[in-house]
Amino acid sequence: MTTVIFRKTRQGEYRSLRCSGHAGYAEYGSDIVCAALSILVINTLNSLEELCGLSIEPETDEKSGLIACGFPEDMDERAVLLLDSLALGCVTIEKQYGRKYCKVKFEEV
Repeated sequence: MTTVIFRKTRQGEYRSLRCSGHAGYAEYGSDIVCAALSILVINTLNSLEELCGLSIEPETDEKSGLIACGFPEDMDERAVLLLDSLALGCVTIEKQYGRKYCKVKFEEV
């Protein structure tokens, strides 16, 4: 199962993201759930850098399926919108394929 954790402040500001594990929906190379989540996360992080000018330094480990990073405190509304879109995409995948393959959590920090 892939777990996606969004950590936010009480005020709703994003502080970090952690996506880990392999969905296990299908064999390696054919797992559409894992591929969809990976693409969403990687594209969002790339967009935060390229479109919003943020310096994102993710921690990654392909073997465990880890992509994790923290976010700066001064993100503008474009960056927040990108992360809101990522959260929506992940929650939609969780609803469509089930928590057996994808679990999305929101934690307060």
